[in-house]
Amino acid sequence: VKSLDLAVQGHIAQRCAMGSNVTSDLGELGHGRLAVATQMQLDCNVPFTMSIRAQNGAIQHATMPQGQGGYAGSLPYVLDVELPVRRPDREVISKMFEGRSLLGGQAISSNGGIALDGLRLKLDVAAASGSAGLLAGNYGEVLEITITPN
Repeated sequence: VKSLDLAVQGHIAQRCAMGSNVTSDLGELGHGRLAVATQMQLDCNVPFTMSIRAQNGAIQHATMPQGQGGYAGSLPYVLDVELPVRRPDREVISKMFEGRSLLGGQAISSNGGIALDGLRLKLDVAAASGSAGLLAGNYGEVLEITITPN
């Protein structure tokens, strides 16, 4: 035999997963503007789209989100998303969302890149708009983040 063709094959399984639930405590809300940042695990070896949906669109009082007697029952926020990707060069895709706009859901694409170095989220919470400040009680918001491989 003077020549030989050798066929070689392989396979890498598609994976796209995030770390577990993240809970952030903003502490005392009555002291004006607040910010909290968190880093989440994200491992996605294919291009993807990330969808973000808010439960309330604001940081809301647990039982009286409309407030009462001049006291506000919600705080608006802005979510800043930073998504490090490789395609083939490293870059960071970033996008800012107002809480209200997340009620219907918003998306951010990896633009053909794969996830690199997790996902960074920063939540900037505005000061209360009520004339008397914030209504006493517990406040919260839930953000649902979904990754869909393209």
